[in-house]
Amino acid sequence: MDPPPAGTIAARTLDAAKKPKAVIIGSGFGGLAAAIRLGYRGYQVSVVEKLDAPGGRAYVHEIDGFTFDAGPTIITAPFLLDELWEMCGRRFRDEIDLRPMDPFYRIRFDDGAVFDTNGDAEAMRAQVERFAPDDVAGYERFIKASEEIFQVGFVELGHVPFTQWQEMARIVPKMVKLRSYRSVYAMVSQYVKDERLRVALSFHPLLIGGNPFTVTSIYTLISYLERHWGVHSAIGGTGAIVNGLVDLIRGQGGELRLNAEVTEITVENGKATGVKLKDGESIGADIVVSNADVAWTYKHLLPGVTRKHWTDPKLDKARYSNGLFVWYFGTKRRYEEVKHHSILLGPRYKGLLQDIFDRKVLADDFSLYLHRPTATDPALAPEGCDTFYVLAPVPHLDAEIDWAERAEPYRRAISAYLSDTLLPDLEEQLAVSLITTPKDFEQRLCSVKGAGFSLEPVLMQSAWFRPHNKSEEVEHLYMVGAGTHPGAGVPGVISTARVLDTVVPDASVFA
Repeated sequence: MDPPPAGTIAARTLDAAKKPKAVIIGSGFGGLAAAIRLGYRGYQVSVVEKLDAPGGRAYVHEIDGFTFDAGPTIITAPFLLDELWEMCGRRFRDEIDLRPMDPFYRIRFDDGAVFDTNGDAEAMRAQVERFAPDDVAGYERFIKASEEIFQVGFVELGHVPFTQWQEMARIVPKMVKLRSYRSVYAMVSQYVKDERLRVALSFHPLLIGGNPFTVTSIYTLISYLERHWGVHSAIGGTGAIVNGLVDLIRGQGGELRLNAEVTEITVENGKATGVKLKDGESIGADIVVSNADVAWTYKHLLPGVTRKHWTDPKLDKARYSNGLFVWYFGTKRRYEEVKHHSILLGPRYKGLLQDIFDRKVLADDFSLYLHRPTATDPALAPEGCDTFYVLAPVPHLDAEIDWAERAEPYRRAISAYLSDTLLPDLEEQLAVSLITTPKDFEQRLCSVKGAGFSLEPVLMQSAWFRPHNKSEEVEHLYMVGAGTHPGAGVPGVISTARVLDTVVPDASVFA
């Protein structure tokens, strides 16, 4: 199967002095990918980043010899990175050591049962049969349905800009045929009856900020996407990919400026003309691309603009993804039996998700994603040690949780649970520790409500209903990142930059 078609714009070779200027706010995956694509098309690119290192949510923490990827940990559509390297005349696989994961994830249920996921059809059939023999046929029908949705939702629509309502109207018949109005959990339940299998096949939306009981079943495409391209991790961590992208930008003649916080997108006669930094500096540009949180961009970076579409009341009423509690820790010993990726499920599924997304309370129980990158790359920790992070979905800041007070007790509860399950004597083995809460997402990453993934990917906040990649408010302003189309997750965010090929004018327009 071929990947979705890349942009058809040819590389531009304008004289440097004549190149139009593009300023990109933020150096997350979306901003870095946008910089490369615009550099390829003839723009002189400047990326301005608030933090002291690139990456945005993919920032890297380094503490006493332990290296922690702050956010994304897996790559599931590597062809998207291949494209970016090819645009710069280089080969991704020559520079980044990408390792396939097997299993993709080890799922541990609260009763101790384990379900390993991977891309081997026969192995997955055997796993399903071990749990529920009567569900094997239904599982195989589910994978077939996931492939059909993948063909529409990712291959056909992942790079469509949806700037006009007619583009949405054209896909409605396909979405109705695929019954996209169903939730992910409802679709999975149509095919399998065992509750543990329903959980194992429906948790994926949580990786992009969606509640499996409410987000559109379009996101069941993730099951087939993972089977088709696999789940990979990079030696050196995801930060190695971020650094590689920065090197590509500099190789094109672009620049990355750190500790450069944008406080305003300047606008004249309805057109973006550049940005102002916190230190008072102004940077002029022919186009501006915001990889900042899209709601933050509209609420805070356009103070002089009267917005007609994404007004403050509309943004305040929008549905946002869950928050994230992330504990990064290093241990003085290695836990060799723990896989690279583990999902540890608590005693409740639907009830816990209702607490997080609807009731917005911090429950006593939790489900966790445990990342142990030293299972694959021991160099990410001192010799004889392990690097971990554990992530718990929690409510965003509308819950009014006092994280200054609650963070440490919550961490201790997670530590006790891990000690009782996979990591014995954890507290005694701790070497380093760092906590991130939704409050940090708000303050450090400028994420509205401290949401981990911007807007929740429910049906009425997807495709045309999502903030457009080409701003509806200001000309020459464009959006990339989790809050715009097609959405969160590394493939989705890189694809938001891919959409720019169809909505950003060719550099010759400004030359």
